[in-house]
Amino acid sequence: MKIETNKNFHLTYCTNIHPGEEWQKVFANLQQYIPPLKVKLSPDKPFGIGLRLAAIAAKELLQGNALTQFQAWLNEQDLYVFTLNGFPYGQFHWQVVKDRVYAPDWSKQERLDYTLQLTRILAELLPLDIEGSISTLPLSYKPWFKENQFAQTSVKYAATLNIAQVIEQMIRIRAEQGKCLHLNLEPEPDGLIENAAEVIDYFQTHLLPIAGDYLTKQLGISQEIAEQYILEHVRICYDTCHFAVEYENPISVLQKFQTAGIQIGKIQISAALQVNIPQDIQQRRLILERLQPFAESTYLHQVIARTNNQQLIHYSDLENALPNLENTTDVEWRIHFHVPIFIRDYQLLQSTQDDIINVLNLLQNHHFCNHLEIETYTWEVLPDKMKLDLPASIQREYEWILTNLLTKQLVAS
Repeated sequence: MKIETNKNFHLTYCTNIHPGEEWQKVFANLQQYIPPLKVKLSPDKPFGIGLRLAAIAAKELLQGNALTQFQAWLNEQDLYVFTLNGFPYGQFHWQVVKDRVYAPDWSKQERLDYTLQLTRILAELLPLDIEGSISTLPLSYKPWFKENQFAQTSVKYAATLNIAQVIEQMIRIRAEQGKCLHLNLEPEPDGLIENAAEVIDYFQTHLLPIAGDYLTKQLGISQEIAEQYILEHVRICYDTCHFAVEYENPISVLQKFQTAGIQIGKIQISAALQVNIPQDIQQRRLILERLQPFAESTYLHQVIARTNNQQLIHYSDLENALPNLENTTDVEWRIHFHVPIFIRDYQLLQSTQDDIINVLNLLQNHHFCNHLEIETYTWEVLPDKMKLDLPASIQREYEWILTNLLTKQLVAS
């Protein structure tokens, strides 16, 4: 939905929360959930969709007249698509996902083909007066390489050449259709690029020189022009959960990116679990008991611990961190588990809701991004006591964002 204030934003929720990989299942979910939500939240204005398409759905949508029929339905319902989630390639629900969510990574032809299909789809669906964003994985999954720097460099090189081909397609789309699309790399814990420093290093040592060289040869342009295209068409998806788990200050991240010429093309609004670890052993045992249901088997829930001297310690998954809780010297844990954004306290546990508020405050003063996507996708694997009616939960997340985004002084609820 378009939020018309002194600064215009497009707000949506990511439809990756609905199970279904084939296009007919995806479309059925859209038909079931989107129109009733529009009636409640945006009855008289167009309502935006954050569309998640698995590879099989993207392929099916490009066959026959499926895309034309979908566009007709969007027009009929007064809906529009302005952003796609191109991170999960395959199945995302009702099976063990864990590190498979990174496969195929950006060094593989399958990832390139899939993203080129998403680019074609978004170019057709996108209204003329709006930029289009596609979020994608942070190149690959760091633990696969076990600190093998040569392997990491090789993957980054191959990934960059593939990304360069997406940039080339987006340049041609803009020239032919007048639509600006951008690919948004999404840093997260244990991603091959997972924090601001690694993002900047990747842009400077790989993306700009390697993709720049590719574009100069393919398009017959200068390196300077090529780098301008790269910074226009490759941006960052700032997931508030991921950067909070990394203990990164939003103001600092924004300043670093702006200095490096890197744009934030999409903000995914999500909250992580936060645990302040007490000294008392009995309290720790209570927290351990409270955390056990979150160590579920579907998704990775990376943990980054903070010690008294501000050292950060990484655990690849919550189940690997829990055995250390009783005797740890850590003072805080942040856990990659997308919990509802409208709740701050979870009985002995908290969320990183304050980081969302800080980002929304920044948006009030610095209009550095206008694509906002709510991304609480863990509804089905939340502990039973936290599960709520899905349509009501989605609506409540929208209302929390709208209340805070339209308020001058944002206050945690």
